[in-house]
Amino acid sequence: MHLTWEPLTLRLASAFNIAHGSYTERHNVLVRLEAAGQVGLGEAPVVPYLGESREGVTSYLASVADRLGDDPTRIQDILDRLPPGSAAARSALSLALYDLHGQRLGQPLWRLWGLTPDRAPQTSVTIGIDTPLAMAAQARALAAPILKVKLGGPDDLALVRAIRDVTEAVIRVDANAGWSRETAVQLIPPLADLGVEFVEQPLAEDDVDGLRWLRERSPLPIFADEVVRSAADVGRLAGAVDGVVVKLAKFGGLRAAWQAIDTAHALGMQVMLSCMVESTLGVTAAAHLAPLCEYVDLDGPLLIANDPFVGLAYDGGRLVLPTAPGLGVTQRAASSAS
Repeated sequence: MHLTWEPLTLRLASAFNIAHGSYTERHNVLVRLEAAGQVGLGEAPVVPYLGESREGVTSYLASVADRLGDDPTRIQDILDRLPPGSAAARSALSLALYDLHGQRLGQPLWRLWGLTPDRAPQTSVTIGIDTPLAMAAQARALAAPILKVKLGGPDDLALVRAIRDVTEAVIRVDANAGWSRETAVQLIPPLADLGVEFVEQPLAEDDVDGLRWLRERSPLPIFADEVVRSAADVGRLAGAVDGVVVKLAKFGGLRAAWQAIDTAHALGMQVMLSCMVESTLGVTAAAHLAPLCEYVDLDGPLLIANDPFVGLAYDGGRLVLPTAPGLGVTQRAASSAS
């Protein structure tokens, strides 16, 4: 197999503000894995607060390029041989391998796995932190059935009130580890009064005891995101949260994400399948697992101004999975990575 990679710079349609920082671009990496005349694609999202960098991703890829072997059907062996390191790079390799697998068999992954696309939940659409007026305007313009509202600043309650004033959509909130225990326990009851459905990662990622403490006092379900990056982490959170957020780039790819989903369900937790700021390539890959999950937050392509891929489509909040083989993603003829 021949592995190559190149920069994939995604420009956001507008500045994306969360508790971790503000972004107008994401500097991802596009992976191509060629075998027997077919090419599998993968995307490595570069998320600085998860310890990823473009240099780190490409360095990892270079270190394993000659260790993948010649048989792309031996996915289990290949993934098991990968050394520790960049989860985003390992995820991109996983995507490319499964893309080749589906192409070889002539079927989309969801069909090979026996899943039912119509069982995929509706996706939420994200609103980044801004002024109450601006966030309310976004909510009105999106007209989405489910909104995920980024919080973690001094005016969080005012932001949600402004959005609730202009929409009856389902609202979920994500503090991105931006609250203290005291702030969280004060904010969550009035958020519940505003009809918020659940709260994502309210506390610092190393405060598992705090999540357990907060869950005992919260009228809303608590989901963990930044704190969970493996199936083992899911097990460690049993009893501390009501659900976990699974993202391919955190866990290291499709197989690892599926393991985390099964672990969560076995322990009585729900799962929200989510994404980073990724193109249609990375988000379509995740969407093949959507029928296994209770909630979905796969809106990455909706945030991007220069998405170079075609695959997953949206019908309102409903995900339309591709029927083409493998991931079912193709690159737009006039687009190139940069």
